[in-house]
Amino acid sequence: MCSKKNIDLLFQKGHSAISFPLKVIYLETDVEYVNPCQAMFVVPKRTFKRAHDRNKLKRRMREAYRLNKAFFYEAVKVKNKKIILSFLFIGKKSEDYKQIEASIINHLKRIELALNKAN
Repeated sequence: MCSKKNIDLLFQKGHSAISFPLKVIYLETDVEYVNPCQAMFVVPKRTFKRAHDRNKLKRRMREAYRLNKAFFYEAVKVKNKKIILSFLFIGKKSEDYKQIEASIINHLKRIELALNKAN
């Protein structure tokens, strides 16, 4: 996701949830995308000073999302919605892949349930 306007809108009006070590912010939008969702992954420079540490965590988050997004995409396509997501790493130390993956799966299921309740 690279639109500054969409990112600002996401952080102002988005809904959030926390499942350690990640926080997700999501928002339904009317903007047409090729895929039903657009995601961004953030690791704060304040907590992880070295770029290779931030990049490693972002790679783990992107891979966990890539492998587990299929069921989420199907649920969003059925509802005919477009969603923008932001995954923020809130932990203070580097976490292993399994913990990050479990957190992302938990978040995707929560968002899916929230979409089902909205309709």
